[in-house]
Amino acid sequence: MGEANIVGSKWRQVEVGRVVLIQGDSPYAGHLAAIVEIIDHKRALVDGPSSDAKLAVPRQAISFTNCLLSSIVIPNLPRGARTGAVQKAWAKAEVDSKWAETNWAKKRLQASRRSALTDFDRFKVMRLKKQRRFEERKALAKVKASA
Repeated sequence: MGEANIVGSKWRQVEVGRVVLIQGDSPYAGHLAAIVEIIDHKRALVDGPSSDAKLAVPRQAISFTNCLLSSIVIPNLPRGARTGAVQKAWAKAEVDSKWAETNWAKKRLQASRRSALTDFDRFKVMRLKKQRRFEERKALAKVKASA
């Protein structure tokens, strides 16, 4: 018989230590938390001791429909860990810096910046885009002419 090669799935799984982004109509929508305990097939106990006050979440039960699983996992987090232990593991795993490096966080930051622009700021962005497009087309025309 041949060898069996067993490989884990690439899907993000609900597990203790998985960092989630809270969404929906929660007052903590847009904040990060870690799954501390799985209550049942619809809910989990989360705790988000982020050093960034904008991302911190108090310990609470949350429905899986109101959270998005991230690729970040806090390794070896025991089930039902208290807030202090979660805070130490969060800092040790450097979750805040890992989150800031993700494309997901960068896009959310850019979207929040864009939504805060005034009319004049949007006008300036439009002018800068036109200038960049003009320079790109000029360089492309120069390359085509030389070829």
